[in-house]
Formats: sequence, C-alpha cells, structure tokens
Amino acid sequence: MHKPRKRFGQNFLHDAGIIQRIVQAVSPQPGQRIVEIGPGQGAITLPLLDACGKLEVVELDRDLIQPLADRAAGHGELIIHQQDVLKFDFTALAGEDRLRVVGNLPYNISTPLLFHLIRQAPVIRDMHFMLQKEVVERLSAAPGNGDYGRLSVIIQYHCKVDPLFRVKSGAFTPAPKVNSAVVRLTPWRQPPAALDRYTDLSRLVREAFSQRRKTLRNTLKPLLSVEHIEAAGVDPRARPETITLEQYVALANQLTRLEPDERL
Repeated sequence: MHKPRKRFGQNFLHDAGIIQRIVQAVSPQPGQRIVEIGPGQGAITLPLLDACGKLEVVELDRDLIQPLADRAAGHGELIIHQQDVLKFDFTALAGEDRLRVVGNLPYNISTPLLFHLIRQAPVIRDMHFMLQKEVVERLSAAPGNGDYGRLSVIIQYHCKVDPLFRVKSGAFTPAPKVNSAVVRLTPWRQPPAALDRYTDLSRLVREAFSQRRKTLRNTLKPLLSVEHIEAAGVDPRARPETITLEQYVALANQLTRLEPDERL
C-alpha cells in the first residue's frame, strides 16, 4: 500500500461518482492525444485508457510507476514519463493533433503549473483539472469580484474558463483540508484582445495587483504615467480589480509602444 506523500501534494481520488463525472467531462475518444498529470494510483488513468486506447502520463513519484503500469496492463497502451511536470516539455509530445491535458493537480504547485502550461498553449486543445475550489474561483472571476486578480487576467487572456462542478474533500484519501472543483480550460485560437507583447502584459498585471487596494495611478507609477493610462482609455483613479482584460491589454500595448526614453 502506497502511503501518500505530503511533499508531492498527494491526495488520491477514490469517489467513483466523481471519477465518472470527470471522465464524462473529458469525453476521451480513440486516437486523441491525451496526457494525464499526476496519475497517482490510476483512478482517472484507467477509465481514460479504456476509452482512448493510448495515454501518456507524467508522474514524479517513482514508487507509483510500476504499480500503475501493472494496473494498466490489458487496458491499453500506457506511456509513463517519470519527471517533474514543472519542467516537462508538452510541445515534444504534440503531433498534428493538439494535446488534451487532464489532471488532479497537486495544490501546492497548481499556480506555477498553470503558468507553465499556458506558455505551451499553442499545442494544447483543452485542459480538465481538479483544483482547489478557491483557485477555480480566481480563474473564472470577473472584474469587480473579490477573487479577480493576476491569475484571472493572465489565464483568461490565454483560455476560455468553464468551471464544471465542485468536489468535497471526502472524495480523496487522505482528505485535504479544502474543497475542490473541476474546471475546463480551452486555449483560444484567437486571443480575446490584440496584444503587442505578452511580456508587457505579464509585467503590467503583476505591478497592478501588487497593491490591489490602490488606484492604477499609484500601482502603475513605475511603468506608466497618468497621461499614458488615459491614452489607453482607462481611468487612472480605477482600482486594479475593476479593470477588464481588454483594458489591461490596452495598457500593456501602451507600455509596449513607449520609446525607450519614455519608459519610467
């Protein structure tokens, strides 16, 4: 019996009803290129493999690999990558068909992992993840919502966000101290706003939300003057959590277009 390891953020899903709902949400089909992150003991792995015939998984804990391979025998072709997913190159797996990514993500690395994945979004068709409920609320939050922040803006620039359903802690062993939720992230074929340079959006949003209770006039002072903010069509007196994605893109484009000697 494998003892869940806290350092790997292991909470194994065992609720058959939740497993079925996740697989139904993914709706795996034969021939699709599906990658599972953190297969653990194979709760989602085996039904996915039964449906699609071939599955690739990324698992860090080497002690789980052979038992998983043994369980998968007779279900289909399982390819196991024993690697840290934060360093994994998903583009290397992509062929002509984009990847479908699935996972019960370790909560202690969920945010950096999401940023790692969106950098590879062009090779990804969709992502279905189990995450801490509060993270899903942040991913899907709209301007004016207390959960709206840097993660909301950056993920929504890259993906359509669809919260699917909530999952109580008792569905896992050991039971985490928080509830969870399943979300679908679908990378946009065409981003919702025309951005000149992504690095400027990332930098600007980080600066804006560094002091979310202050106005843009103050939080963006290191990057843009009041005149530059107004030139983007944004009120300098507004607070970061009230600004739409499209407005953040306009601000980022204003930053990009500044001449070097104009940058603050």
